[in-house]
Amino acid sequence: MFADLHVHTSASDGSSTPEEVVQMAARNKLRCIAITDHDTMDGINAAHAVAERRGVDILNGVELSTECDGLEVHILGYCVDPGDHELQEHLKIFQNARLNRAKKIINKLRNLGLVISLEKVLELAGPGSVGRPHIARALLAEGQVNSIAEAFELYIGVGKPAYEPRFKYHPVQMVKLIRSVGGVPVLAHPGITCGESLIMTLIEEGLQGLEVYHPKHTPEMEKYYLNLCHEYGLVVTGGSDFHGVGVTGHGRLGEAVVPYKVVVELRALAAQNKMD
Repeated sequence: MFADLHVHTSASDGSSTPEEVVQMAARNKLRCIAITDHDTMDGINAAHAVAERRGVDILNGVELSTECDGLEVHILGYCVDPGDHELQEHLKIFQNARLNRAKKIINKLRNLGLVISLEKVLELAGPGSVGRPHIARALLAEGQVNSIAEAFELYIGVGKPAYEPRFKYHPVQMVKLIRSVGGVPVLAHPGITCGESLIMTLIEEGLQGLEVYHPKHTPEMEKYYLNLCHEYGLVVTGGSDFHGVGVTGHGRLGEAVVPYKVVVELRALAAQNKMD
């Protein structure tokens, strides 16, 4: 029995609804998936509503965007309560910042002569957190670009004319937040943006796991992070970083998995954190 512990839905920047993701997980014979949308937990309840009858276990999660020394660092929070007041207050800050960022990007695009409206972007985002993928889809819908990839390459990618930096906390702050609300903080895809020095700092500040298995990790990276986990007593997690069928730059659902015993380990660790 296997678990994919890094899955996105339309509650953030995924293209599939939570219900659709659960259905796909069942077809792929996954025992568990973790819903880890960016800076929101709005998709959790919808996933739970269909998961039991499909035989899929849902692990509550969230992926928090942080920054350190100019690098974007993502912290996964597992076994967190979507109704926790302290967590929701921080997520509201993230979500408001995302909306303000979207408005600034749209203004830049308009100044470049492109046709795009905030209303269309919010329609595409639905009730979830708004992000650059929704802006790219709006540009595509208006015929301003030929593909979502082109929107990023020409206008809204890092360093492009309509790019706007995102508000971010420091990763240590989010590790401490997740621990304070009884969750388990795990560093997402460390091989993409994170050096050993920061990993050591995060471990000292309470990090409890590393996402060892990820579609963009090489076998050498996996071996390195696996050794770090063994040396420092960290949970070994993994996930596909699924954002939807056909979405480029991310894995297929179930492409990177871990044994179901990792889910049991995370829940036991969370229960211990709640008592600390």
